[in-house]
Amino acid sequence: MSPEPAGRTDTACRVGARTLWLWPGQAAYLGPSFQLDTHSTPVQCFVLGVDEPVTIRTPDGGHWQRRSALVPARTAHKLETSGRVLFYYLDPRSAAATHLRAAMREPATPIAAAHREEATLIAHLRSGAPDPRELRRIIAGADTPAVIDERIGAVLDAIAADPASPRGAADFAVDLGISSSRFLHLFSAGAGTSFRRYRLWARLLAVGTAVGAGADLTRAAADAGFASASHFSDTFRTLFGLTASEVLGQGIDIVIVPALARA
Repeated sequence: MSPEPAGRTDTACRVGARTLWLWPGQAAYLGPSFQLDTHSTPVQCFVLGVDEPVTIRTPDGGHWQRRSALVPARTAHKLETSGRVLFYYLDPRSAAATHLRAAMREPATPIAAAHREEATLIAHLRSGAPDPRELRRIIAGADTPAVIDERIGAVLDAIAADPASPRGAADFAVDLGISSSRFLHLFSAGAGTSFRRYRLWARLLAVGTAVGAGADLTRAAADAGFASASHFSDTFRTLFGLTASEVLGQGIDIVIVPALARA
């Protein structure tokens, strides 16, 4: 049987632990890197090699070896490192993604690289007690709402509030009085990811939060709107490059951060 994750609501990271911080709209992982297959995340992901540079490869032959990188949503890639890594997944509902892109010294092609505050981030992560609030501040600056079409912002909020809802893109398009194709275009432009990927992201966060609170993984996946355990497992592997069981089997420490403002 896989070790049960330890769900907590204090934000401290225990020394040497694999830690997953979860809060509304986003997540962050700190610890030894998993052996990830090629995958494409549902939202933008900031990556930092804590102990050494990371290597990122894309299927078209792209190759980056940097201490930090920003991987856009839906960008197929494989990450390689033998050291500890920070993964920070950004909520499209705030301006953090825009702030973060501006903080990268090497612009996206498609991978942006070299965060201006790399040294500060590494020092904080090596302090022995990294705090997700401070990580957010260093990585993406102050929290402000995203400047996107308010109609799309309302849809993002609705999905985040009820990720298990069966309402699809066509239903939201009808509510807004526009065609499905127009809605999907506006959604992708505003959120930086597709409607389908964002809803999967919201559902995955719901599963993680429930498991961190002590729920059974299969039950949590069903409650979050996944059609079956295999649907959840396949989705997780596609988006993160390994299965949820492999993650939980490493004894990960899940920390629920309800008071942290989204960023």
